[in-house]
Formats: sequence, structure tokens, C-alpha cells
Amino acid sequence: MLPALPALRDLLPRGGLARGSVLAVPEFGLLCLALAAGASAAGAWCGIAGVPEAGLAAAVGTGLDAKRTLLVPDPGSAWPQVVASLLDGCELVLLRPPATVPVQVRRRLEAVLRRAGGVLLVAGDWPGAQVRLRVITQRWTGLGDGHGRVRACCAEVTADGRGEAALTRTRWLWLPAEDGGVTLADPVDIPMPGTPVTRTSPRLRAASAG
Repeated sequence: MLPALPALRDLLPRGGLARGSVLAVPEFGLLCLALAAGASAAGAWCGIAGVPEAGLAAAVGTGLDAKRTLLVPDPGSAWPQVVASLLDGCELVLLRPPATVPVQVRRRLEAVLRRAGGVLLVAGDWPGAQVRLRVITQRWTGLGDGHGRVRACCAEVTADGRGEAALTRTRWLWLPAEDGGVTLADPVDIPMPGTPVTRTSPRLRAASAG
């Protein structure tokens, strides 16, 4: 197992990231970075491929170690070979693949993954992923009546999958909290409908989507 941040452990089978497994999140965002951060903070090398907008500043805020992170913003048409090389050298690889991944390519990368004993975290669709996580509700805090600034986002995150992950789990998280980290949210602190909610740009919303 690769370790996960404490706030994410209840969402994952056995509280961590199983080596040789694929985890999928519908789109790139802070949830993806948070899933990688626990392993990175524990000393694992991580690779990020196909995500040119990935910001290390946001990643470092979740606990990801920039010195142990390899970035390949645009792997191009040879992306399967690039990802295979990253899987051979990194314990966790975050990949945003093209819209459609051929079955043969997917199976070949899964074989590399099992041999190398790492974790593949996919920002997108990956049929057969052992664990799937997604953000189903977001409530931003920080703006009042047209003034103030974004301080934090309270997100409802759900996880399901195959085998040990078949049971659906749901948790409320600060994603991010005011200090930029990821922590469990107490239901009494969750902004309810009718409280001020920020109106953010698509890029800022995407930074914490999953």
C-alpha cells in the first residue's frame, strides 16, 4: 500500500492506495493532487503526464513534494510509452489520457503497472479501475455580498469501485481548507444553501474538482 492523506483514508480500501491498482477521478483537480500527496509526502516519486495546467504551488499545498515529482505536460502521441517509462521509475503516476484509450494500450499499461508495483491515478475514464472517486457537491466560502475572496471549498466526495471498493463511501472534505490543505469537514461547519457561495472562474473551480 502507498499511504494516503488522513482525510482520504476512509474513502479507500484498507485506507491507502493498493500497489498495482488503477484509481480514476472524472477530471483533473485538487482531488487528484490530494490522492497523490500522501504517497509523495512519505517519500514516493510521482509523475504527472498530460496535465499542462498542473500547478505545483497547489500541489505543494496538499503535501506533494515538488522535488520528487516529474512533470511531462504534453507527452504527445507517444504518451503510452512515456507513461510506461514513468511507471517503471515512479511509485505513483497521475495521467490524463486522450479522450479514448484503446483496449490494447490500456491492458499493456496495466501489465507494466502490475510488474512495477506502483499506482496509476487517472484523471478521466478508465474502464476496469479498481477505485473511482468523484466530487458530487461543492460549496465555496469566502465571498459576501460582492466582496471578499475565496477562502475554502467544502466538497462531498464519494468513492466506489470493484472488489474491496464495491461499497460506496462518502465523506465531506475541505478541499482545500483555508490553509490550502485537505482535511475532513465537520457537518456543522458545512455551508448550507442560502449562505454566501463564491462565483469563481472555470479555472479556479477546476482546481478543486475531481
